[in-house]
Amino acid sequence: METTGRTSVHPPADAELHRRLVYGDESALAEAYTAYGGLVRAVAARVTRSPAAAEDVAQEVFAQLWSRPYAFDARRGSLRTWLSLLAHRRAVDWVRSEARHRKDARADDCALNAIPDASPGPDETVVDRERSLLLHSALAELPQPQREVVHLAYFAGRTYRQAAVELGIPEGTAKTRLRTALRTLAATLAEVPDPPDPAREKGA
Repeated sequence: METTGRTSVHPPADAELHRRLVYGDESALAEAYTAYGGLVRAVAARVTRSPAAAEDVAQEVFAQLWSRPYAFDARRGSLRTWLSLLAHRRAVDWVRSEARHRKDARADDCALNAIPDASPGPDETVVDRERSLLLHSALAELPQPQREVVHLAYFAGRTYRQAAVELGIPEGTAKTRLRTALRTLAATLAEVPDPPDPAREKGA
């Protein structure tokens, strides 16, 4: 017997519920959610440690139950167990995805910090000035989609996720464009020679 809040819910018979899901009975999905929704969210919350993520995982789990009811086989185990395993798997995927996002965001920040200030100052050396000019030139030569992401990420202080929202593109596309642009800019700036070493010149 599952407990949802203060209400005790008797899980429906798996075989009958599965048959109704296969035939597209929406009330069967509602019954499954009522009976097992709390369990699925609890499993997901233990893994993700995020109530919001647990809700997202629960939606994905029951969406899969609705769209692919054949994936569940009542002869191999209970629906309760199957949904729990599916929730755990989806929650682990969420945690891994978040870890990748954080790692990518740190890498992007490091790459952005490596690019010098585009605004020339009065005390810049000749080499610094040349780097600044090259940066402006390289930015102007970037394809417009890449230039837009760089502008938002570098000059407007957006993350690639925020840039993706503003540009109306997938996060993966924004990240790819930003990385490609940064590699191009880094290669361009690498062509500028290092400033002369006064100590070395004096010794010479």
